[in-house]
Amino acid sequence: MTSPESVSAAVPGPAVVLIGPMGAGKTSIGRRVARALGTPFTDTDKLVVRDHGPIPALFATHGEPHFRALERDAVAEALTRGGVVALGGGAVLDRVTRERLTAHRVVLLTVAPHVVASRIHGDDRPLLGGEDPVARWQRIYDERRPVYEQTADVTFDTSSGPLVRVVDDIVAWARRVPAGETA
Repeated sequence: MTSPESVSAAVPGPAVVLIGPMGAGKTSIGRRVARALGTPFTDTDKLVVRDHGPIPALFATHGEPHFRALERDAVAEALTRGGVVALGGGAVLDRVTRERLTAHRVVLLTVAPHVVASRIHGDDRPLLGGEDPVARWQRIYDERRPVYEQTADVTFDTSSGPLVRVVDDIVAWARRVPAGETA
């Protein structure tokens, strides 16, 4: 087993962490940013699924508070790896997670409601179940927006233009803002 000290020594510095609403492209963009920076990529939702099973089943069986506790642990694990980390849309609601993020470079990805409609169509996201998932998405986004904005160091919109433009902009920002700084 690896000791916490050796994990810390192996991590090149603070992670670049992508936050934002469901459907903003955190996973897709995060993979590409990590590849461009030559660093590992971790999706915290994938860690939860790996360790505990499908997220919709976790919500149905144990409820959202239980899922959020598992998510907090997944975020802690991902941050120790460094590189680029994509958080689930609600991960920043947790106070402990927000405190952990202060040591990292945090990127908020935003997306317009009319664009997100096609991205979330047919998804099995527990919080978007029922009628009019776009209206539910908008309500959730409006509630979380202040937390996203307070947590983020920089914001990029993913609503238009080629994905590579957003990736290039984030990579340029990450290279310009040294690890340990947030401006």
